[in-house]
Amino acid sequence: MKYFSPLVPFILGWGLLFYTNNLSSISFTNGVLQLLLFAFVVSLPTWRTGRMSYVDIGWPWGVALIGIITWLYGEGDSYRIATISILYILIGSRMGMGALKMWRLGMLNIEFPRYEYQKKRWKKAGKNNTMLAMQIEGILQGLANASFLAMPAFIIATNSSTTISILEIIGVVVWFGAFVMESIADIQKISFLKRMKALGEKNKVCNVGLWKYTRHPNYFAEWMVWNGLIIASIPSWILLYESESMLIWILLGLGLLFISRMMYTTLVYHTGAIPSEYYSLKKRPEYKVYQDTTNIFFPGSNKS
Repeated sequence: MKYFSPLVPFILGWGLLFYTNNLSSISFTNGVLQLLLFAFVVSLPTWRTGRMSYVDIGWPWGVALIGIITWLYGEGDSYRIATISILYILIGSRMGMGALKMWRLGMLNIEFPRYEYQKKRWKKAGKNNTMLAMQIEGILQGLANASFLAMPAFIIATNSSTTISILEIIGVVVWFGAFVMESIADIQKISFLKRMKALGEKNKVCNVGLWKYTRHPNYFAEWMVWNGLIIASIPSWILLYESESMLIWILLGLGLLFISRMMYTTLVYHTGAIPSEYYSLKKRPEYKVYQDTTNIFFPGSNKS
């Protein structure tokens, strides 16, 4: 049971969507396609290679798939559907293209450090069947796409109103600012690494640009991307009050809030900041100073 218990919230989240009057059909389609995607892109390669870095291909393209399904099957206002679909497709394809590039360069032939860190966690928790744990982790990522991460898109796609809410505008603005921030952070990191390579410097700490204000500006921005989608979905969720039972309506609202908490814990503790810093401390002598002077997640002024 200790292997399968992490799946429970996501199975319940997907099941919740089946009990709605408005989201059951599109959620079934999305769930089946997500599981097929993960079976061939994540589970099978993980089983054959013993590496779970293929999640980095499956998860983002699964997010893009949510956008495509929303575009094809959404029944609300066409402009609203197009907007939310494009946002999801941009989130997924930006990371998905990067993952495919790493795959072509052979970078997936070595397990990513964050997944090596996961294996250490599993052993500490008594999960000695690493192969099973990797498969469960891959399935979990697919179920996340099938359940909670699809909720903002599918809820917004039910809204047939032609009136745009201020919360929808705020949500899109937050999304856009965070998406730009994430892209800039990645560009700054790549530029820094190229510059250090040209200078013959190794294992230097990137503390330029956005990286001066948080040790993980890309992770913070990714979190804010999803917060923007949640904010944009609130007016459409409110409208669902008229067509869903009170219990289902409340649970959908809690599901939207859970997305923010889930992405935060994932990006900080599970496959984000904490795992990457475990290896950065071993690899980069100056990283301890960077930790002491710079916030781990939320941007802020230098602590020195």
